Amino acid sequence: MAKTPQLATPDQRPLWQRLLLRRLKFLVVVAVVLGLGAGLIYAFAPSLLLKADVARQAMAAHLEKKTVAVGDTSWSYYEGGDGPTIVLLHGFAANKETWLEMAKGLTDHFHVVIPDLPGWGESSRHDDGDYGIDAQADRLEGFAAAIGAQRFLLVGQSMGGAIAGVYADKHPERVASLVLMGSLGLTFKENDFAREVKSGVNPFIYHDRAGLEALLARIFLTPPHIPGRLEDALVTRNEKDHAFIERTFDQLKQPAQAFSLDPVIGKLSMPVLGVWCHDDKIIDVSALDTLRAGLKSSPSIGATVMNGCNHMPMLEKPVETARIITGFALAH
Repeated sequence: MAKTPQLATPDQRPLWQRLLLRRLKFLVVVAVVLGLGAGLIYAFAPSLLLKADVARQAMAAHLEKKTVAVGDTSWSYYEGGDGPTIVLLHGFAANKETWLEMAKGLTDHFHVVIPDLPGWGESSRHDDGDYGIDAQADRLEGFAAAIGAQRFLLVGQSMGGAIAGVYADKHPERVASLVLMGSLGLTFKENDFAREVKSGVNPFIYHDRAGLEALLARIFLTPPHIPGRLEDALVTRNEKDHAFIERTFDQLKQPAQAFSLDPVIGKLSMPVLGVWCHDDKIIDVSALDTLRAGLKSSPSIGATVMNGCNHMPMLEKPVETARIITGFALAH
């Protein structure tokens, strides 16, 4: 006997429940696809994840990436926020992205400009170019003029500090006040890093994850955890720059470069703040004593020693570093 065909039972659930179920199914499918995509990117193109994270940080800090051509140099930089202008200069073998986390604490009250110094990051480089302290300070003046920065607070970290100090000496009309953060260019008590550099070691060149992790251990009190494939992307980036890093490092360790601020600080006529981490293993905190003793013409001399960080306070202590800069900027 043939069976009577069964009619499909209508879904008796309310319309809103049916629509919600469809939406949830759709979101599950999207999540699965995105998860698979992220996994593939992590495995085969980790540099894209680094770029995505940088874009996220820039957006959170309300900064827009821009470029400007000055002479034979193309500058890549971030800009955002309203108020008095602050220009931030990064250190050796670094880039403008090192300031992004800290910049979130500045753009609500200041107009913030963060360039890749020529030769580094996304700014242009010439194989036969001079990227020492004085040459970079001269290029910085062209950049400041090109973006219309009339008078500003200049902040420099490590190599960027030496460039900032030399620039402030050459162009006091531009620099309203100056912050030197773990700055190269000052005499300090010889430490293990200085002794290794004298022996010919260049810790900024590495070839594998172990080398990268060794460098992170040098510059961070608590090194960040970086997933393996992202470490590989950073290693690849470093290897592409080996020749430039080596050549520039050899130039900067010459006494005229390594102590470029010693003969300059006595002439600085603007308020100056020195910011150091107590446990800085690259530029010993004793450099702060050299700075304070040498500032003969500055109308205001400040010094801040931070705990819980090494050579990169803007990354290890971004909120506190932004607060220190804000307080100094508002006072001057």
